[in-house]
Amino acid sequence: MEVTLLPMGRDAVLVEVGGTGEVLALADALRAAEPGATPWSRSVTEVVPSARTLLVRVGDPADLPTVREGLLVVATDLDAPADVAAAAPHALEDDVVIPVTYDGADLAEVARLTGLGEDEVVRAHTGSTWRVGFIGFAPGFAYLVGGDERLHVPRRDTPRTAVPAGSVGLAGEFGGIYPRSSPGGWQLIGRTDAPLWDVDRDPPALLVPGATVRFEEA
Repeated sequence: MEVTLLPMGRDAVLVEVGGTGEVLALADALRAAEPGATPWSRSVTEVVPSARTLLVRVGDPADLPTVREGLLVVATDLDAPADVAAAAPHALEDDVVIPVTYDGADLAEVARLTGLGEDEVVRAHTGSTWRVGFIGFAPGFAYLVGGDERLHVPRRDTPRTAVPAGSVGLAGEFGGIYPRSSPGGWQLIGRTDAPLWDVDRDPPALLVPGATVRFEEA
């Protein structure tokens, strides 16, 4: 796997890769590394994935050169996955199952854009195992990847000024669930009552990077 290492402040390095599949594969490899097994793994304190980069933070800035070398070794030993689904899942816990009522305002539009019937859209959404690629936009908003490619649809031409909390949507290659009411331009296909963000829970987010997610029709 080809990577580019970029400086990021005093105590971190930004690893730039080709896409979300590579991010997931590299993040899985770093999570699987036993703390203390190598000089560089002892120094890593945090790994934060995004769409095409991975932020790796260290406890001691003096260890950054060693960590950079270790990252290059790990990346060299990894094959770039052909797609997101090919990235080997990291065993965090069992799948997170999200019950969904499929009555979203854009369900008919998604059916039109994909050429599927509305019931086929639901089956495609529930028939895939998704992965949390990264968190962004709002606390607890997980960008889900690896779903059925037939569900890749563009964002709405005109975003809504308010999307209800729990709305389940699609945008490009991603799936997602709005953890709270906010503006948004995703195509809404359903809704869930699952508590996505709870400050009294550890961790507060129900969906964390690397977790696998399945949807079922409520």
